[in-house]
Amino acid sequence: MPDSVSSVTFPPAFLWGAATSAYQIEGAVREDGRTPSIWDTFSHTPGRTAGGETGDIAVDHYHRFRDDVALMAELGLTAYRFSVSWPRVQPTGRGPAVQRGLDFYRRLVDELLAHGIKPALTLYHWDLPQELEDAGGWPERDTALRFAEYAQIVGEALGDRVEQWITLNEPWCSAFLGYGSGVHAPGRTDQVASLRAAHHLNLAHGLGASALRSVMPARNQIAVSLNSSVVRPRSQDPADLAAARRIDDLANGVFHGPMLHGAYPESLLTATASVTDWSYVLDGDLRTANAELDAMGLNYYTPTLVSAASGDVTGPRADGHGASDHSPWPGADDVLFHQTPGERTEMGWTIDPSGLYDLIMRYTREAPGLPLYVTENGAAYDDKPDPDGRVHDPERIAYLHSHLAAVRRAITDGADVRGYYLWSLMDNFEWAWGYGKRFGAVYVDYATLERTPKSSARWYGEVARTGTLSPADSAT
Repeated sequence: MPDSVSSVTFPPAFLWGAATSAYQIEGAVREDGRTPSIWDTFSHTPGRTAGGETGDIAVDHYHRFRDDVALMAELGLTAYRFSVSWPRVQPTGRGPAVQRGLDFYRRLVDELLAHGIKPALTLYHWDLPQELEDAGGWPERDTALRFAEYAQIVGEALGDRVEQWITLNEPWCSAFLGYGSGVHAPGRTDQVASLRAAHHLNLAHGLGASALRSVMPARNQIAVSLNSSVVRPRSQDPADLAAARRIDDLANGVFHGPMLHGAYPESLLTATASVTDWSYVLDGDLRTANAELDAMGLNYYTPTLVSAASGDVTGPRADGHGASDHSPWPGADDVLFHQTPGERTEMGWTIDPSGLYDLIMRYTREAPGLPLYVTENGAAYDDKPDPDGRVHDPERIAYLHSHLAAVRRAITDGADVRGYYLWSLMDNFEWAWGYGKRFGAVYVDYATLERTPKSSARWYGEVARTGTLSPADSAT
């Protein structure tokens, strides 16, 4: 039992969850009317993913969801964040829903509720129907309109049972990795397209939130999950401070400006003026993007360290987002990215829980009164079973402990944080990295798809059951 003298306790209603996304775990990509998403196309394109691996089978959650929910309940989770596959529900991105696709999510939600687990539904976790990409994708305004129709379909089907809704997951990745650097689907490398995509994702969020409110009970909560970066200058030199401001605008202000304040930062518009004229921002768009939020989701893994380039040196893309000859940072070619010091995960990302604290406190100041959730946080390690088939991952326990302590510190300092979702529930398809990076609290044998809870899963489940974090737990 935790030592009550030195332990910290979370609020009684705090949600203890885990998160996944549809393409990373479901598989069954050709069943029940589902058509290809941009990630199906991207992963089947030679050279795009590690080892040419795809999400065709993933971890077969589509057929194993009941066992997976039972495992969540056994571990003591009180919430589960999952995403709906847009092409499973609305295969072309237009027109009526395929009821067989919706039925899967109805069954999943019912199973969660039967086990006392609160569902948190993300409408978009990067799997745009390929037909919409063929028509131009997120750089085109029509995609935002189609998203609103899709949101209404899902809201009508599940709004009576799901109270927590998230419109978009990490729109920065969708826009700047998908259309700028090309390391994510659809793999385009056009900086103007990336900024157009960012704007239409903002518009989609606002239109989607309004569509949900039109068909759901007023008690339901609508949020968005942003992978807001904690951007730090390498020094207090004015040039480094300016570089940090530029990246902060591109990483954060480009989304929370419209969503929270109804405007893009003027410094962002100025810095990108040589790239785009922003003429695709039409009257009323920013009011729409500024739809009322009931909560904000924050995804955090590692901070970003930058400086200004000197002389003829241009910025390397060593920014933790994958190797590419194309920058995901339009208008910032004179910014250098640096590896932050400290211990790293298997992704090469520095472990720094102070960044999570800083991020939470920033949004506490920037959006006072808006409840916050940590909707993703976790670490990849090279986990392997021991001779007895057990998977011990003390590094992940230490990671989770330090980051949960940062969350509790933020709550003590006045932040209204209401839940934490571990990324991820289980090992899965990690996008362009394929199956080589294991983020899961549950180990998956990809040959047999057998699930084995790692020691971190048991540890996290105990914290969830007690609501208590003890310093001694980190050494478990």
